[in-house]
Amino acid sequence: MKILLVRPPRIKQAVTLSDFMFSEPIGLEMLYAVLERDHQVEILDMMCDPVPLKEKLSACSPRVVAITSLCIDVKAVIKIAQETRAYDDTIHIAVGGTQALLNPSSFFHDAIDYIFKFTTTQNITAFYTHLDQGTLEFEIPGILDRTQDYKGEALKGINEYILPNRKSTAKYRQHYSYFGYKPAAIMQVSQGCNKACMFCLRWRIEGREEVAFDKELIQQDLLNIEEDTIMFYDNDILGSETRIVQLLDLIESLNLNKNFIAYASVEGILSNISSLKRFKALGLKALLVGYETFNDQELNYYTKKSSTSDSEAVAKLLKTIGIDVWASFMAHPDWTKTDFKAFRKYVKKLSPQISSVSPLTPFPNLPLYKAYKERLLFGIDDYEKWSFGQVSIQPSNMSLRQYYYQMLVTNLYINLSLNQSTEMLNRFGFKSVYRLSMGSLKAFGKYIELMMRAND
Repeated sequence: MKILLVRPPRIKQAVTLSDFMFSEPIGLEMLYAVLERDHQVEILDMMCDPVPLKEKLSACSPRVVAITSLCIDVKAVIKIAQETRAYDDTIHIAVGGTQALLNPSSFFHDAIDYIFKFTTTQNITAFYTHLDQGTLEFEIPGILDRTQDYKGEALKGINEYILPNRKSTAKYRQHYSYFGYKPAAIMQVSQGCNKACMFCLRWRIEGREEVAFDKELIQQDLLNIEEDTIMFYDNDILGSETRIVQLLDLIESLNLNKNFIAYASVEGILSNISSLKRFKALGLKALLVGYETFNDQELNYYTKKSSTSDSEAVAKLLKTIGIDVWASFMAHPDWTKTDFKAFRKYVKKLSPQISSVSPLTPFPNLPLYKAYKERLLFGIDDYEKWSFGQVSIQPSNMSLRQYYYQMLVTNLYINLSLNQSTEMLNRFGFKSVYRLSMGSLKAFGKYIELMMRAND
């Protein structure tokens, strides 16, 4: 059976820190790894492949088109499904990914046949076996079809981390990058997050129990990566002393000569300083750290387990060790002009190599959504607006237009005065810095557009 796995094209929106992290579609690579044993499979990454969908369908002649999704991709996914249905209405169309897990009702559409709330080796194999054999009357955990009562569905589950086939995206891999590190691969060594911060989707997606993956899986994943740079996208690479020590032992035993990038929390860094220094010696170049805010009361409200003084200690430590910091912050909707000014002063004090500030976004399925439901500026089904770049909560101390103006000023200050372009030039070269600068300019343009459209 021929199967086409699709990642939708990039959605144009306000630019945030994540826009400079153009990573491989690892979920599709995992799906490919399971299916390739019994089927003919191909990945179409529409983020970097300009081929028209109709042309690809004609060349591939798939029996199944499976599309991955994020929240902002909903309309793009449905468009792909509709175009596929119009081309050949006998093709089976399935949707999976983060949005399908968090809000499967987004895809209750006539053009979509099946919705994968979560994926495992078992349910992937069972699903495609049934399709191949033509036994379409089936019930498989984690999968909805159009004949089921969606409203009564209460499936629970977490995606399995499957050893991905990275060769499945060979023709695209030169495009995948993390800031100036290009090409770059991504991988995980654990899943879940017990911190459950009020603004974060990770624990809703992966569960609150932190589970380390099998050592043999991690080892094989590391060995399969040909790129010079590996990004670990675990929620907190330093969240467990046992886990980070085991990972560093493995990297050392394999004698890997790689650049490493990872997410880390303030509390994780402070709890594992010796492992951090060892990681640096083994190739760690940068950490993505969520400092979040300049205000301890807000940190407590977000249920962060650190303080602003902890953030200052981490900033000093990482600068001393020589690890770059790519810092993320959130602008609270109740900030005043004085707060924005104090925030800019605080970012300057921390002095990370790269900073990004986005409006607080109370995603559906999070505790924050209920807290701010009466102040939301758009509906739950305005999917493309649910990004980290667009203001979703009505500000309380200024007009929306004035708030966007403060966001614009703050982003200009961070990008033109604080982000350390000289260090970036030394590390990444002119082309990479130019690309980041162009992305920042697009963000400024987007904020100006949103500011002008906002009502006073």
